[in-house]
Amino acid sequence: MARKPGNPPMPKTPNIDHDVIRDLAKLLDETGLTEIEFERDGVSVRVARNLGAPVVRSRPADITVTAPVSAAVPADPSQHPGVVISPMVGTAYRGAAPGARPFVDVGSQVKAGDPLVIIEAMKTMNQIPAPCSGTVVQILVEDGQPVEYGEPLLIVE
Repeated sequence: MARKPGNPPMPKTPNIDHDVIRDLAKLLDETGLTEIEFERDGVSVRVARNLGAPVVRSRPADITVTAPVSAAVPADPSQHPGVVISPMVGTAYRGAAPGARPFVDVGSQVKAGDPLVIIEAMKTMNQIPAPCSGTVVQILVEDGQPVEYGEPLLIVE
């Protein structure tokens, strides 16, 4: 489309690299983060979890893409009455040592006080015990995953 003399040039729409968006969404799933932002050549792409689905925005065009999330992940696990949350920032480990069998798996029966995961914080290993007896119905962290204070780790019913 040709512009008329005297009119300002039309703004250029940035090229959106869909592979970058897919990679960021995958990284979001792998790390358990809730938001990632990436900027290159003046184009910023932000991928964030919103109500159980990643939302991707690109500035300046501000295009939104919603990707499906597996049905096994509830919209907000932190609202579940049996959620076990991280009491600290650190790295979550599902077993006592690298390559060791996890303390619990989905379907495991636990008693109050049984170890569920270990969180390493400042070179100190902190066992996170089961707050009550029950069955582990969902594990929300991967072995070696960084976790934040208050982040849901798993659900015991």
